[in-house]
Amino acid sequence: MNYGQFLYMLPEAALVTALIIVFAFDFAMTKSGELRGEKAYVALGRLTMFMLMSVGLAIFSAMRQEETITAFGGLYVATQAVNVMKLILTFGTFIVVIMADSWVESRQRVAGEFYMLILSTLLGMFVMMSSGNFLLFFLGLEMASVPLACMVAFDKTKNSAEGAAKYILVATFSSGVMLFGISFIYAATGTLYFDDVAARITAEPLTIMGLVFFFSGLGFKISLVPFHFWTADTYQGAPTPVTGYLSVISKGAAAITLCIILMKVFQPMLEYWDYMLYIVIVLSITVANLFAIRQNELKRFMAFSSISQAGYIMLAVVGNNQLGVAALTYYVLVYIVANMAVFTVINVVERNNNGRTDMAAYNGFYQTNPKLSFLMTLALFSLAGIPPFAGMFSKFFVFMAGVQNGDPMAYFVVFIALVNTVVSLYYYLLIVKAMYITKTDEPLPAFQSDECTKIALGICTAGIALFGVVSCVYEWIASASI
Repeated sequence: MNYGQFLYMLPEAALVTALIIVFAFDFAMTKSGELRGEKAYVALGRLTMFMLMSVGLAIFSAMRQEETITAFGGLYVATQAVNVMKLILTFGTFIVVIMADSWVESRQRVAGEFYMLILSTLLGMFVMMSSGNFLLFFLGLEMASVPLACMVAFDKTKNSAEGAAKYILVATFSSGVMLFGISFIYAATGTLYFDDVAARITAEPLTIMGLVFFFSGLGFKISLVPFHFWTADTYQGAPTPVTGYLSVISKGAAAITLCIILMKVFQPMLEYWDYMLYIVIVLSITVANLFAIRQNELKRFMAFSSISQAGYIMLAVVGNNQLGVAALTYYVLVYIVANMAVFTVINVVERNNNGRTDMAAYNGFYQTNPKLSFLMTLALFSLAGIPPFAGMFSKFFVFMAGVQNGDPMAYFVVFIALVNTVVSLYYYLLIVKAMYITKTDEPLPAFQSDECTKIALGICTAGIALFGVVSCVYEWIASASI
């Protein structure tokens, strides 16, 4: 075997190097009395941020090679579209690490474990997205899922343990179902390589069953209805930075992977998975919106919001074309900055309000903290798709991608999505109403946000305002998807 092929895996190699460096620093920190304490965890956090920036530079360097990179006989495949998504997810992880700084401050003894877990799960997502074989794909999926379960249980409280238990149990079950589906595909085609499966697969009962089981496994990762039952409890129980990470980074990696595999491997079975997507998209958007209206706990509220957003993301896959890949990638980018802005505000309010995350805690929030209220409003408006924020443009592109194939059923699904956009605007405005209109005798006292929170909010707000109107962002993504 030519071990020089590992050099083709530049993003993964950079991330492994980052993981080793963070581990070595944390190990030295625990052994040296001079490095213990607040300065040590601050240094560890800054090191992690620097290493993520280095990973981003490595991905950008890999993108300079315009051709598709294939290594190990097709086991590893990295296209320009995949590298763009890796860069976007690294950017999102960078924001998560920044906003988690204040949370890590209260858990200095386990700061190293948190940063290593977050890098480990990102590595699993990289492997999953660049897989050219079902076996490597499954290994990447598990590399991403297991550390996430540990992160959900980080607080060791009753809710955190319950959320982690539900996550790992459903993850285990969905992985088993997915493996069952992959075994059907292998039985029908005699191979696990994506290109070979695409050349041999035909629509027969065995492969149709394999497609359904495979889709069910990834539907869990994306939180699509009816595979969403774990989402609300896990989001509520997990630490807020972990909830933010689950809602955007994990979802983005699973969405682009499903998109690539459906378009590349299951292209001969388009008529089957297209209509399966129609049903799942309509259910995800509609059911999630109806349940979101009933929520009083903000993290559960955002859980159902993320299920609805997952439905919008999958609209891009319906078109089955390169425009859909570009629209999906762009939607994930915009979703990262908008959703992380909301979770950053939730995180800082939770820390300054005795751990409360219920919606009533935001009553009269504008009276005492007008700047945070304003930024929260911008993020919610972007999630709802209100112009001129970036969320409106991302929804427009996924709607255009959804109807690209001219299928009348696709137009109906997009119409349902448009109607649900109005419903989503209503429940997002419930939070705005609580902050600006609802009166309370004891609003949350005014407080100063820490520097990392300000930086995270600044990056997210800039993205919300600029990613939609600066056309070169979408053009760059679209050019990489061709």
